[in-house]
Amino acid sequence: MFSSDLPRWLQLLLTEKFFNACIIHEDAKKNEKNIYCLDCCISICPHCLSPHRSHRLLQIRRYVYHDVIRLDDATKLMDCAFVQSYITNSAKVIFINQRPQTRQFRGSGSFCSTCDRSLQDPYLFCSLYCKINYLLRTEDGLSKFLFECNFLPLPEAGLDNGLVTPDSILEPSGSTKTSSGSGGYDEVWCRALSCTATTEIVKKKRSSLTACRATCTPVSEVSESLMNRRKKTPHRAPLY
Repeated sequence: MFSSDLPRWLQLLLTEKFFNACIIHEDAKKNEKNIYCLDCCISICPHCLSPHRSHRLLQIRRYVYHDVIRLDDATKLMDCAFVQSYITNSAKVIFINQRPQTRQFRGSGSFCSTCDRSLQDPYLFCSLYCKINYLLRTEDGLSKFLFECNFLPLPEAGLDNGLVTPDSILEPSGSTKTSSGSGGYDEVWCRALSCTATTEIVKKKRSSLTACRATCTPVSEVSESLMNRRKKTPHRAPLY
């Protein structure tokens, strides 16, 4: 998908391979190229950041080997309406490119207008790529969908490595589930309830076992009483 209507920064964003090791800092730790400079149209690693501080920068994140960006950052650059967003690490993100599908499934519900991926209502696109591809086919150009953005810094929370933590759950933003990264109250309450129930069961088992030991005669005592009976003087049966 290449067109003269696409600005250079957008063309390279859709085709760039992120999270490769930086050749300049190949011996440094955390040298994955997970930052995209819109002004230079290149991907850089955190060690290359100094000369790009004043440029427009996008933090690239990854989920299951696919690149995502924060929805807040994307909406500063272009119209992202009807692109399905997801929640991960308490932030809404969208996929940059369309993802391969193992099989086609056509059921009830909404589908991506470009690749037919199943979506939640009312979304029409699964990624930025799919929306841009659709607009290029149906609209005269992208000018009215692109915004002028002169300032795009990295998130204030600080630069991370762009990787979603292992215990995070990627959920559609319209879902009622809470990602484990956000630490929802319901999840904590359910875990506490489960632990309490398990504790009660263990206590009951222990108490019943103690009661059984107290009421039941030990096997050794029963054996001893039987031996004592055998040692007594035998009684002859009466003659009739």
